[in-house]
Amino acid sequence: MKYKIFTLAKRPELARHFDTLHTIGWPEFMLHDEVADTYFHQLEELFPQFQFCLVNEEGDVIAGCNSIPFCWDGTVEGLPSGWDRVLIRGIEEYRSEPKPNAVSALSIVIDPALRGKGISRLMIIALKELVKNQQMKQLIAPVRPSFKHKYPHIPMHEYAYWKKDDGSPFDPWIRTHWKIGANILKIAPESMIIKGTVADWEIWTEMKFLESGTYHVPGALVPVTIDVEKNSGCYVEPNVWMQHIM
Repeated sequence: MKYKIFTLAKRPELARHFDTLHTIGWPEFMLHDEVADTYFHQLEELFPQFQFCLVNEEGDVIAGCNSIPFCWDGTVEGLPSGWDRVLIRGIEEYRSEPKPNAVSALSIVIDPALRGKGISRLMIIALKELVKNQQMKQLIAPVRPSFKHKYPHIPMHEYAYWKKDDGSPFDPWIRTHWKIGANILKIAPESMIIKGTVADWEIWTEMKFLESGTYHVPGALVPVTIDVEKNSGCYVEPNVWMQHIM
């Protein structure tokens, strides 16, 4: 099957498809990050050339990539703390007008019906080409490992380095990045923080939380902490910072 890549700079009308892809592509609770609620919608306006869609022969949008340019000194110490902070940094730097020299992936989301067909690899390759065409020096990604939700109690700093018998990364999404030339830089232990009331979490997860404690919810990489007395729930997601060799 043949595909075409279109940035929102060239095809701004495709922006509406991103909302659909994110809605069907992520667990519900992932759509309620306060930082994303505040900043994510600005990507289309400020950085349309860094947002792109994959379109099939029938004209259907089957995958989308969001990314953001920002300033990075190239050191591990200079990395943002995670997904939330790189999004904030990129938006705020745009307003203060420093010249960005790096790009961070924010999401690659694929129609769930088409996963496992090699599309994720195509999307990473397309992102690398986009970064080169924009004359940026660095590409990094706060990677959300695709199998980590199956091992919620294993610390990310252990899980991220699990290997298969052939020496390749155990996690499929980390492995896909690795095969296209990415290396792990460090763990981002507080990459995204999602908070809500107990009722919010019950709606988002279709679960009941009758007692305070930590709960494994479908799609979460680590347990969610519920405090019934304070009527609050908090999910602190760890990611894995990876750098693509350009």
